[in-house]
Amino acid sequence: MKTDRTSGVSGAVTWGLLAAWAANDLEEIATMAGWLRTARSELKDRLPWVPDRVWERADLTQREVNTAIALMGVLVAAAAADGARTGGRSAFFRTTLAGFGLHGVVHLAQSAAYGGYTPGVATSPTVVVPYSLWALRRLRAAGIPVGGARATAAGLAFLPVAVAGVHAAARVLARPRTPGA
Repeated sequence: MKTDRTSGVSGAVTWGLLAAWAANDLEEIATMAGWLRTARSELKDRLPWVPDRVWERADLTQREVNTAIALMGVLVAAAAADGARTGGRSAFFRTTLAGFGLHGVVHLAQSAAYGGYTPGVATSPTVVVPYSLWALRRLRAAGIPVGGARATAAGLAFLPVAVAGVHAAARVLARPRTPGA
């Protein structure tokens, strides 16, 4: 495993973000659109205060799911590349890593609240959380600052913004094209 001489961080730490993300998102590609279709009525019953427009937005086609995941993949690949370029010192990489790990915890909380399977939960305790904790330990061991309230807050803020952004872009990009339009 090649190690960056200046930081002691291997490519497995930085490019591992992209690999762990791919494992989690392959699960989401395979399950999200169908799960949303089948769980929507139960979720609406459990959460009656959520406006109908939110449920309409949550009705994703497979094409929208695929597009959103591809767009997020570009973002995660850019973060992993920046992490590799800087030996793990990039704030972009570290914030994305923190957001990724927190997103795994969110998957677990969603499934606990739902009382069953939700897309992404199978790979969260098996890939997302273990990789994130391991990568953070490797960064700390290399003397790279990784945490504290500020980094956690940045990761928490970055995650919903990134998810909302890719889903909004996917809705536009995945819209069926009409001939002559």
